[in-house]
Amino acid sequence: MNYRHAFHAGNFADLVKHAALLAMLARRGDGPLAIVDTHAGAGLYDLNGEAATRSVEAAAGVVRLMGEDQVPAPLEVLRAAVRRANPKGGLRWYPGSPLLAARALAPGDSYLGFELRADDHAALTRALQGEARATAACADGFEAAAKRIPATGEALVLIDPPFERPDDYRRIVETTREVRRRNPAARLAIWLPLKDLETFDALLRDLEPAAGEGVLVCEARMRPLSDPLKMNGCALVIVRPPDGLADDLEAVCAWTVEALGENGQAKVWTLN
Repeated sequence: MNYRHAFHAGNFADLVKHAALLAMLARRGDGPLAIVDTHAGAGLYDLNGEAATRSVEAAAGVVRLMGEDQVPAPLEVLRAAVRRANPKGGLRWYPGSPLLAARALAPGDSYLGFELRADDHAALTRALQGEARATAACADGFEAAAKRIPATGEALVLIDPPFERPDDYRRIVETTREVRRRNPAARLAIWLPLKDLETFDALLRDLEPAAGEGVLVCEARMRPLSDPLKMNGCALVIVRPPDGLADDLEAVCAWTVEALGENGQAKVWTLN
């Protein structure tokens, strides 16, 4: 795979995805939680590095977020996590899902992140050093997710593929079906780019029977979906969302679209 998340770290889509992740973890139950991340990435990103400075996507994302006077509560939680990743002050480092999840674990919880790229897997391993309940594996997360979650109890599967392969959408559906088959109580958080409605609607039609009841769809349309060659926004599909999460995500998507978008639209709705 050629995809490198370092080019996109801290962009508007990361703000939506990571605020949602932290909100889900804040609304978790009382039992031990097992988190499996199918496409973990490097875990921590240098916003002063060559990739980030070339794309400048963080400037229209986390840089704006950190400079605001007031933001919705879920984004304030993310801001606190970003500050923790920069103990010397300033804004050089942006924490990805692995580090955010690892630092939110309670005793008895676990995090397992899969990353296929050898160099990003090495970076992920370094990022998780010192996080005793978090581990990294160099393997195909689509294949491993359902096998590595517990058959009972609380589980959360994060699915955020690079969408470089034409079968990524199909494998999202297959992984969702297998996870739900192994542990019907498992929650899933699936991140999707928004380019055109046809591709998005097709995925939702295929996903609905695999996901079962209780599916929350959150859209941050940063601009009208008129050019399918552009990433015009992002979406999160949450299978079995915890109570109250919809309100959190409505606030996150609305702020992101209003503050960072161009004639966009925020939508949070139930699939079935």
